[in-house]
Amino acid sequence: MNRLLILGCGYVGSAVAWRAVDEGREVTAVTRNPERAAALAATGVHAVVADLAESDWHGQVGREFETVLNCVGSGGSGMEGYRRSYLEGMKSVLVWARSAAVGTLVYTSSTSVYAQDAGVRVDESMPAEGRNETAQILVETEKLLRNAPAAERANLRRWFILRLAGIYGPERHSLLDAIRIGYTSLPGTGGHRLNLAHRDDIVDAIFACFDASPAVYDQVFNVADDAPATKHEVAVWLASQLGKTAPVLAGGLAPGRSAAVPDRIIANGRIKEALGWSPVHPTFREGYAEILQQESPQKGAEGA
Repeated sequence: MNRLLILGCGYVGSAVAWRAVDEGREVTAVTRNPERAAALAATGVHAVVADLAESDWHGQVGREFETVLNCVGSGGSGMEGYRRSYLEGMKSVLVWARSAAVGTLVYTSSTSVYAQDAGVRVDESMPAEGRNETAQILVETEKLLRNAPAAERANLRRWFILRLAGIYGPERHSLLDAIRIGYTSLPGTGGHRLNLAHRDDIVDAIFACFDASPAVYDQVFNVADDAPATKHEVAVWLASQLGKTAPVLAGGLAPGRSAAVPDRIIANGRIKEALGWSPVHPTFREGYAEILQQESPQKGAEGA
């Protein structure tokens, strides 16, 4: 039996769980959310409600897994919650792993660990220093895994770190929603490029790591589509698909952001070469077109 443990089963983790169950894998998931745990259990997942940063879950999930995915999200409560979810969560995972047998551990980080701007093309060889405090927490979390002493990872065969670009997909598309509602002005500047990754392409990248040749191990990969486009280009295209007027990008920061989104191109060549991964949604157009197509029957039913 191919056993999979998912730590933090939110938007991406749930999609991984659904696919793994369909493939006949035995799936255990740890989540803070009791409602999500119940929904996962209904699909055949062994769901454990726990805080990843605590040790309660260590004795509830078993000790032998061919694959482990740490895709925890922010726990809220500001910066302290962010640090607890990511940094303290990874510390807890590594403590658990000391007495477990793990084949492959995948950790989903973010391209926000890069500080580069001004249109630079960014690959995995470039420094990861973070532009703000949240990004620096992610950098620290990556280092915990990458620099774990041999004694701590003796039972962990290999790891992969996936630095994810901006995630979008079914039920997660704030720019599309804003244009659909009819906003005439949005924050941000139109000239900077959006680096995006469709949820399903991220799931494919995770499974590519799980199923990679034993010769590939302990690697960091960027996960992004093939063609970053400017926010203006994306907004104009979405507006045309929805029959709306394209909003003006008025500058300033989006709610919840402390700094402007950097303008850069996230390169995805390394994961393509090493694992044979390639995005099914190579640009935003394929991804959003699929979302619009999936949602159109529901819209029609509501209007009937």
